[in-house]
Amino acid sequence: MIDKPLDGVRVIDFGQFIAAPAATQVLVDLGADVIKVEPVHGESARGIGAHGKAMVENYNRGKRAIALDLKDPRGQEIARRLIAGADIVVQNLRPGVMDKLGLGAEEMRAAHPHLVYATVSGFGLHGPSRNRAGLDIAAQAESGLMWVTGEHDGEPQKVGAQIVDAATGYVCAQAILGAYIRRLRTGEGDTVEVSLLEVAIHLQAPNWGAYLDTGNEPRRMGNGQPTVAPAADIMPTSDGSVVVSAYSEVHFRRLCRLLGRAELADDARFADNESRVRNRPALLTELRAAFATMTSDEAMDVLAANGVVAGRINTYPEAMRSPDVQASGLFIEVSRPDGVPATALGTPWHLESVPKLPTAGAPDLGQHTAEVIAELGYPTDALDALAADGVVALGR
Repeated sequence: MIDKPLDGVRVIDFGQFIAAPAATQVLVDLGADVIKVEPVHGESARGIGAHGKAMVENYNRGKRAIALDLKDPRGQEIARRLIAGADIVVQNLRPGVMDKLGLGAEEMRAAHPHLVYATVSGFGLHGPSRNRAGLDIAAQAESGLMWVTGEHDGEPQKVGAQIVDAATGYVCAQAILGAYIRRLRTGEGDTVEVSLLEVAIHLQAPNWGAYLDTGNEPRRMGNGQPTVAPAADIMPTSDGSVVVSAYSEVHFRRLCRLLGRAELADDARFADNESRVRNRPALLTELRAAFATMTSDEAMDVLAANGVVAGRINTYPEAMRSPDVQASGLFIEVSRPDGVPATALGTPWHLESVPKLPTAGAPDLGQHTAEVIAELGYPTDALDALAADGVVALGR
């Protein structure tokens, strides 16, 4: 038996979609017993096709699942019993829902002062938008992230994945762990609040920092960086493309030499960073002509070996075949409830004390309802009555 950091910690997860389940997935992988509470018809992600299924499978590994009708007083009583025996509660239901059910942070922490109670919202709990439903795309839009993403002469673009949802989950887990460490010292719980909007803004700290310092508003410019060149610029190769940053004088001269174009470093148009930024189109034309004669592997071999920052632009299959990704162990084998093995994403960190091993996948809806209800002291006939009345749903 591996002794994990959170062994013996009980977490009740009322999360749906990504942000809250991602937070509790971190806690699972640190050893916590996470009980996922869903409506009897299943959390919302279960009903939105393959993408929703992927959310469920990758953010709910190793959890125990119980399905409750929280609108029924008997379901609320079961939830209260679960919370009473827990160390941590995490929820991202629409603002106000848990309060109306008598399960909100204020009431639960008054009854159980030891609790760490975490709420994830779209726009925070204190501003005029506190009652708005919040999803990743809305936070991307209202934080300025979409405004700075896309081509200069094109429309704003979203990032190609739910980056704000996922980052919010990790930020929430970080705050929960901090609050739990404090509880270990003082015996007192805490209330944790994290919003998608705040995380989305904080993800752009360099952009926001420059704006706050200079008053100059960031603008969309596609690839590249506004004040340095070449930086984050795409270089098509004979069989794909790479992204390259070599904006310091030392690295720019080295890049030119490695490409067999040493004379570019002495070209008056590219004599210093300011000149290269001013003449970026001409610079990219020269560099791209050199890269076009190379394969992506050839370009990466020469650049990486000589300390020039570059990355091959991979498709998903190429990324999965990357020796670095394979060596990381990020993709793990999980066992589904039906016994069929599958591949899922593990956690993107490593603890020497917690090896990455095959693990349980996401549970079916209500898979552990009977088990958890029995742990709460309900007799079998009471469970049968609750199931017959639709207060709980039992797994297959």
